Amino acid sequence: QVQLVESGGGLVQPGGSLRLSCVASGFTISFATMSWYRQGLGKERELVARVSSGGYSTVYGDSVKGRFTIIRDNAKNTVYLQMNSLKPEDTAVYYCYAPGRNSWGQGTQVTVSS
Repeated sequence: QVQLVESGGGLVQPGGSLRLSCVASGFTISFATMSWYRQGLGKERELVARVSSGGYSTVYGDSVKGRFTIIRDNAKNTVYLQMNSLKPEDTAVYYCYAPGRNSWGQGTQVTVSS
């Protein structure tokens, strides 16, 4: 059974950092493209970052380029999203997604506020 479990969300002040984790089970991420999406209140779900199966190719949403980094740890079957210089507009529920498995995690809330 394919499962993605996110963690690491919370409340952070503007300019702060958070690191989200997505632990996969039921499949090996080594051969999978992995993604992070987010959905703010009343907004469409949008791509935040994506990393290819080999880790050689990454794609970032325009609004997070230079601030967020997607990292994969195949040994731990885990994908991370390192978020720096957070802004109030980054407030959203963040989801892990494995396109090849069409599988979503349950999401983790990130709130950026003073």
